[in-house]
Amino acid sequence: MPMKASDEPDLTAVDRFDGGVGWLAHPEESMRRASHALSVEGDVWVLDPVDAPGVDDLLADLDGEVAGTVVCLDRHRRDAVAVATRHDVPVYVPDWMTGVAADLDAPVRRFGRELGGLEAFRVRDASFPPWQEVGLVDERSGTLYVPEAVGTSPYFLARGERLGVHPMLRLTPPRATLGGRSPDRVLVGHGVGVHEGATGALETALRGARTNAPGLYLRTLRSLLG
Repeated sequence: MPMKASDEPDLTAVDRFDGGVGWLAHPEESMRRASHALSVEGDVWVLDPVDAPGVDDLLADLDGEVAGTVVCLDRHRRDAVAVATRHDVPVYVPDWMTGVAADLDAPVRRFGRELGGLEAFRVRDASFPPWQEVGLVDERSGTLYVPEAVGTSPYFLARGERLGVHPMLRLTPPRATLGGRSPDRVLVGHGVGVHEGATGALETALRGARTNAPGLYLRTLRSLLG
């Protein structure tokens, strides 16, 4: 099973709830890149999209029109330009995120602590390892979106975890930015979201990040080498 698939996409809808939907364009890949769209105050925001036939049908089922695609991690340019161009909308990038906007062949708009009714906050902004990540919160639906710092794909998870801290952040988990939050659901950029007991799953992930790391690192290493 490849970490990141390059064959034809085979869209699988996930994370359906009132006001949002997610999808896996390549559900067989180990990385399990997940994309999401949230409907907030009549606007549909498309987060870190990987494009595939059928994406527009998912977006059309949401309340409102597509207002923009959003790059929430500096490495998640993905297909933000393709989806934005098709819907004739801008690509949105945090106003503090560097090294991204100039590489996007589409109109770019910047945003700060708010994006169309969503709260935006820095999850991580560091030079080593290079990592610029914004999280989004929809207070009305109790939804927290975290593109990379936590996930549910196999290489994120240690034994007993439903949500895990990224392997590269296990020694320095983002407790300052993600700790203390009480979401009803957590949507992630890698894997299917957590819709039941999300606050507890997030607390467990942050609390056990260091102690659960060794087994996870071994499994990740084996998957990368195998």
